[in-house]
Amino acid sequence: MKIEYFKPTVKDIKTMQGLVSSYVKDGTILHRTDDEIATTIRSYTCAKAGRSIVGFVATHIHSIALAEIRSLIVKKSFQSKGIGKKLVQMSLEEAENYKISRVLSLTYKKEFFEKLNFKIIEKEKIPEHKIWADCIRCKHFPICDEIALEYEIKSKCHANN
Repeated sequence: MKIEYFKPTVKDIKTMQGLVSSYVKDGTILHRTDDEIATTIRSYTCAKAGRSIVGFVATHIHSIALAEIRSLIVKKSFQSKGIGKKLVQMSLEEAENYKISRVLSLTYKKEFFEKLNFKIIEKEKIPEHKIWADCIRCKHFPICDEIALEYEIKSKCHANN
């Protein structure tokens, strides 16, 4: 089946919430309200098969140098088909288009991100505003067992800045 990638609208939020709900319940992904998603809808990229959304990712910008890959999800029956990899690649391209040089990921799927050239970093390198805006809301806070990884974007546009 052909997979299409697109920028969602607010009309897609309910479907997106349904896709991520089991991961929110088990604490794998942080809960975001419909309104939170609506205010950041431009940061999301979705994957669909036919008319069904089967995955999505958000590229959240923290600062002039740092973005974060958030809420990466692929429906179980569509995993291992390259959709997650493509969503991450699209997120990295988006960050590069904004001239951002580093992309953070907090994840339980360390090996997946390492295959995409992310490198493990110390959690102390995570910006404090990230901790207090997001992490404090997590059911695992302050005992975080996620792995922090970072991808450094090396492009000509950054060399000139």
